[in-house]
Amino acid sequence: MTTDSAAAARILREVFGYGEFRGAQREIIEHVVGGGDALVLMPTGGGKSLCYQIPALARAGLGVVVSPLIALMQDQVAALQQAGVRAAALHSGIDPARARRIEQQARSGELDLLYMAPERLLTARALELLEASPLALFAIDEAHCVAQWGHDFRPEYIELAVLARRFPSVPRIALTATADASTRAEIIERLQLERARLFVSSFDRPNIRYRIGERVQAREQLLRFLREEHPRESGIVYCLARRSVEQTAVFLERHGIRALPYHAGLDAATREAHQERFVQGDAIVMVATIAFGMGIDKPDVRFVAHLDLPKSIESYYQETGRAGRDGLPADAWMVYGLADVVQQRRLIEQSEASATHRRLALRKLEALLGLCETSTCRRVRLLEYFGETSTACGNCDNCLAPPPQWDATQPAQKLLSCIVRCSSASGFGFGAQHVIDVLRGERTAKVSQFGHERLSTFGIGRELEAPAWRALLRQLIMRGLVEVDVQHFNVLRLLPASRAVLRGEESLTLRRPALERPRGSRRRASASARSSTDTDPGLTMLYERLREWRRAVAREQGIPAYTVFHDRTLLAIAEHRPRSPEELASIVGIGAAKLARYGPSLLELISGAQAA
Repeated sequence: MTTDSAAAARILREVFGYGEFRGAQREIIEHVVGGGDALVLMPTGGGKSLCYQIPALARAGLGVVVSPLIALMQDQVAALQQAGVRAAALHSGIDPARARRIEQQARSGELDLLYMAPERLLTARALELLEASPLALFAIDEAHCVAQWGHDFRPEYIELAVLARRFPSVPRIALTATADASTRAEIIERLQLERARLFVSSFDRPNIRYRIGERVQAREQLLRFLREEHPRESGIVYCLARRSVEQTAVFLERHGIRALPYHAGLDAATREAHQERFVQGDAIVMVATIAFGMGIDKPDVRFVAHLDLPKSIESYYQETGRAGRDGLPADAWMVYGLADVVQQRRLIEQSEASATHRRLALRKLEALLGLCETSTCRRVRLLEYFGETSTACGNCDNCLAPPPQWDATQPAQKLLSCIVRCSSASGFGFGAQHVIDVLRGERTAKVSQFGHERLSTFGIGRELEAPAWRALLRQLIMRGLVEVDVQHFNVLRLLPASRAVLRGEESLTLRRPALERPRGSRRRASASARSSTDTDPGLTMLYERLREWRRAVAREQGIPAYTVFHDRTLLAIAEHRPRSPEELASIVGIGAAKLARYGPSLLELISGAQAA
């Protein structure tokens, strides 16, 4: 073992309380400790933070971390300080006197890590501070924010190339949880990381179960999912529109689930208060737009639910990755429908992006629809998108209950013919609802207005319910047989590829729509996924006492509970019941500083529980 490797392993054990590195962590850390630049792609929960925190401690000087959100900086600083690391953050939320003290500490070498937002780092004052301070490294977290047409674009990130020019001898490490090949190239170019070594970890999150189903009554479906599989657990529900966020939060509250709304239309104080309640509390459901989530460090998010279709697989992966950061089982649950496809296409077509980027966005949307409509393993399809091969996971909805296939050729012909007949009879096109009404023989006012009850296709599709027709139409759109003209009232138009199906020259075998997807077992979906507590009342009681002790400690210090100890650490304590400081030190997540600070209280609590 090299000197650098030995030092990194010692810091891992003594400071952070972990016995071994995961995946590529050791290789990344040794490379940066040696002075090399790096671009690191590692899934959320994979241990990205240690890849720059340990080198900052191993190298002489100050480690400077660029982070996009104040909340993320505060949480990471709190966690580091709990571990005995000299860490601080400079952001707009601290008073000038405190900022001056932190700046002086940086200059005098009294800090190991300093977190800064890109906007602050780029000021003349901050750059002068860095030039006057001994520097160990620069870490650029959430590096995908540099991608101009990405889902989390931050224009200030582009200007971070100044670090390469003004501090050429200081190693830089850029990190992100998700970036396809084009985004990686953009990060390298814009941050001038051409000489950086690329580290790409597996994108697989085996502890997350992916489940995607038909949207019928979204809120009722969500309520059933939460009650049956995640009662009294923390999670995130994503909605596309602010109004939907508000309505869903109210709906959940009315049904006894603690829920908070979060979107850009709320004032800053309300957003901050809601985020703080979510991060520091137990059993809080955050209902939010995509304005919420980036940089959320909360490890015990047991589910991420989508009531609307995201923009792309990157967005979906980033958002679902906020579940199960602690490595314990979690759910990525989504329901969607035809309206999502129409809405997302409209947003793309009406955006101010260039034609090239609109085409790229459409391809990304089509890839996401492919993931939603696939009848094979979700995880295989997801990882394929990021260039990674895998085998069936046995854990997603399609693996647990393979969706039935059906010969949809004749129903597809009926649907395609009805689109043609409606358009030909009136001289203009119609939307999905009207076409389906004609197919099912519904004598609506609109059908009567245009005389479409006299069409040969009127009533020829009574064998399928309206949701099944919408699902079939969605699959035909995905396969390029039909398009929705979002520029002209969302009317349906046939594409050239539909001719072969209409003529009977091509058959269609599709997945049969399922209104309900298989549910996870209660044991697996439980808050800590701790099978042993299901049969050991004593372990359960000790675990809950430890959680209550942690809540009290966190409340007293004004910090999130998980910065004291993760659930996994408390569960290990409850299972092993250490009787001495030495035994307690062997528990994952307990480093030297936490052992000294909390060891006596923990041992007393364990002893009292055993006596009881």
